[in-house]
Amino acid sequence: MNRTTACEVHRRLLEEYPIVDGQRHFLEFYNPYETLILTILSAQTTDRAVNAVRDALFARYPTPEALARAEPEEVEPLIRTIGFHRTKARHIVGAARKVVDEFGGEVPRTMEELLQLPGVGRKTANIVLSQAFDINVGIAVDTHVARLSKRLGFTGSKNPDIIERDLVALFPEEVWGDINYLLIRHGRAVCTAQNPKHDRCVVADLCRYYRELRDEGK
Repeated sequence: MNRTTACEVHRRLLEEYPIVDGQRHFLEFYNPYETLILTILSAQTTDRAVNAVRDALFARYPTPEALARAEPEEVEPLIRTIGFHRTKARHIVGAARKVVDEFGGEVPRTMEELLQLPGVGRKTANIVLSQAFDINVGIAVDTHVARLSKRLGFTGSKNPDIIERDLVALFPEEVWGDINYLLIRHGRAVCTAQNPKHDRCVVADLCRYYRELRDEGK
């Protein structure tokens, strides 16, 4: 797919899923610390499950310093309802300690520094930078973004790092912050993993997957 077509996909999706007041996220975070912790917790777990534990978690640990003083075993009961809660308890406590010990209690603002934190990979770092600081150095690739990118024809790869490189090469930098949000919205509502709703898709005529199905008579 060329940039002109990719930008048309972006335009149509933005029209279909308007971004209100700059909100391009699904988790209930309100500062960089909350953004970091909830995004770590959201891996392989629904946003609803993460949002359900946020109030109790931040009531007990409202700052990085408070969480850094905790032991993972103390945190586990507060996040027990989300997937991999023991591993994630270790990650968020470890991340808080590193933020306090090495970054003066402030969530770092660079990809390189964020990747030093436990539980943080490129996807999480991209989300934190974009949502907490409005800094877009890449595009977060989750399962929805990977699926739609392959179907639409943005990429030919299943590798998240390669998909991200293909996306940032295809889209102008000023819209990088939109892409993850728009593809997730469309992936949840229309372009689902099973039985995508082609008749409701506003970009079907631009989609490689739909075109291949049509040519095969399916």
